[in-house]
Formats: sequence, C-alpha cells, structure tokens
Amino acid sequence: MLESILQSSDAVYGTTSTVTMGSFLACLIASLVLGVGMSLVYMFTHKKEGYAQSYAVTLIMLPPIVCVLLMLISFIGGIAIAGIFGLTRYRSVAADPKDIGYVFMAMAIGVVTGMGYIAYAVIFFVIMAIVLFVLNVLNYAAPKASDMTLKIAIPENLNYEGLFDAVLNKYTSEWRLRRVKTTNFGSMFDCIYSIKLPNNVEQKKFIDELRTLNGNMTVTLTLFKYDDRIYEK
Repeated sequence: MLESILQSSDAVYGTTSTVTMGSFLACLIASLVLGVGMSLVYMFTHKKEGYAQSYAVTLIMLPPIVCVLLMLISFIGGIAIAGIFGLTRYRSVAADPKDIGYVFMAMAIGVVTGMGYIAYAVIFFVIMAIVLFVLNVLNYAAPKASDMTLKIAIPENLNYEGLFDAVLNKYTSEWRLRRVKTTNFGSMFDCIYSIKLPNNVEQKKFIDELRTLNGNMTVTLTLFKYDDRIYEK
C-alpha cells in the first residue's frame, strides 16, 4: 500500500523515481543505526569536558530526519540538498565549535543514506569515527592552560588592590581582575578574576596560598565556560 502511495505521488510530481518499501526501510534503519553510532562517538570524545544529553539525542535524530526528507523530496538536486542543510538553525550558541562539526557529519550521513548509498555512509562513518577516536586519545591540539574563573571573598576592612598579584603571577600564565562587588550587605567583597591556569599546577597549593591572604575566607575556582553537562570518569 505504501509503495502504491509513493508511486502515485511520483506521478503527481511528474518524476520517474520510485521509493520502494524495502529501500525506504533499509535507508531509514541504516541512518538511524549510524546516528546512534554518531551519538556514542560524541559521548566518548566528550567524557572529560562533559556533554549535553539533548545534544547526544539530537545526533541520533538528525540522520533519519534528513534521510527521509531527501528520499521523499520531489526534486533531487543541488538546490534541494542546500535547502535541507538550510533547515539547521542554532537557537542557542554552540558550547564548542566541534559540536557544529558533529551536527554536519550527522546531516551528511542522512544525505548519503537518503540517496541510497548505505555502504558509502557506513565507510564514511567508520573512517570519521576512527579519526575522532585517535584525536581524542592523542589529546590533539589540547591547550597547555585552562581558562578558569577565580572568585575570592574578602572582608571589607582588607585592601584587595595588589594583594593577590604575587600569587597570581606565580601560579597562572595570565590573569585579569574582571569585577569587584559587595556582598553580605556590604560587609564583604567578591573579587572575580579570569585566569589561565597551566595544567601542571597544583590547584590546592594555589588555593591555600590565596586563603592565607584573604583571612581563610571562601575561594572558588571554576571552569570559565561552566555548563550543566554530563561528566564521566
């Protein structure tokens, strides 16, 4: 029944191509399986920096969606494919430019499977997955310092200007005072710094030296781009 509907729609649009039930299911299942593979690769390569659950699910959804759009579109051509890629709109800023690459890779898999080249899609996925695994294991192009935010609580009777400069110069490769604000009804100050902390620095020693200067009050050290993400050991 589905095949007859598809054939009749071809007649309406004046095309000669037909999407059979078997080819439709084969392409759809292949794109879905490869989408799951894409999601697993994304989760594996983002175990340390963390990943969003919604993003992992999106990578599963994209290939079959694009595949179906491409299979059932009435006119296959450059304009049609460009239109499919044009459907992607980012409603929020991507946390990592690498995430955009995963999106387009998932869409490329959907396009290739939608055109019926399942074997090529599998080969493309396997090669790209191996490359991503190797880059992740080698920690390719990883920075030697982490961008972090440092917040130091200071009592109101303590002059914070230049107080922490020596410690910051000792432990960080770069730092800048970004903001000073009062808290606790003006009885305390919060000094907020953006710093680059080398990966070989012992954070506990760094924080302990800061605590000796601010009267053993609160010192908070967080990742600069903090987000609600899933982290795995």
